[in-house]
Amino acid sequence: MSPRSASVNEELRRRSRERLLQAAVELVDEHGFEATTLGAIADRAGSARGLVSYYFPGKRQLVQSAVHRLMHRTLEEGLEREPRTDDGRERLARAIDAILGLTRDRPVLMRQHMAGLLQAEGFVQCPEQRRLSELLGDTVARYGSQHVEADYPMLRALLMGAVFAALVPGVPMPVPVLRAELFERYGLDWEQGVPPGSAPETERQELSRFFATEDRSGSG
Repeated sequence: MSPRSASVNEELRRRSRERLLQAAVELVDEHGFEATTLGAIADRAGSARGLVSYYFPGKRQLVQSAVHRLMHRTLEEGLEREPRTDDGRERLARAIDAILGLTRDRPVLMRQHMAGLLQAEGFVQCPEQRRLSELLGDTVARYGSQHVEADYPMLRALLMGAVFAALVPGVPMPVPVLRAELFERYGLDWEQGVPPGSAPETERQELSRFFATEDRSGSG
């Protein structure tokens, strides 16, 4: 048997990492962060337990990368939904609604994400976080910012503040109120994006659609 090519090995590593990310968000969403062990994540992903440490320094870093993936794919889906648009104000409205909608629909995951960011290490610099930054930076640029390097961090801070306010135990602020404040801040119309109540209630979709574990090597 001939050795596997470098491209096949890379594809296998990508698929293993994707399965770990998917397993992490599923288990934390189901059981919470503290009750989710690295062993359980590895078992759900069908991976050897030692493989987790090959990709991630620890559970917090794995979960933060997994939630960053969920955030950037949710944002991407919201920005590119039909009808497609290049209008900067509409795209910013969609971005705000995507993050607030994720906060409403996945509070356990988003609460853990915010808690993780307050740890000493802060942001985990990973491909998922970089993609999220790129999408938000592009959104700010299309909105018309002349100083993306300053306006992107402000948008990120405002979104993080809104997520935190929506998830504070005991005194959460309603998502529509937070949305109204952000829309006023950026001069957006209430009808843009996905206004509350404009879409029919649907069951929460499976998280698996955000994690590409199919074979993309072209080998069939």
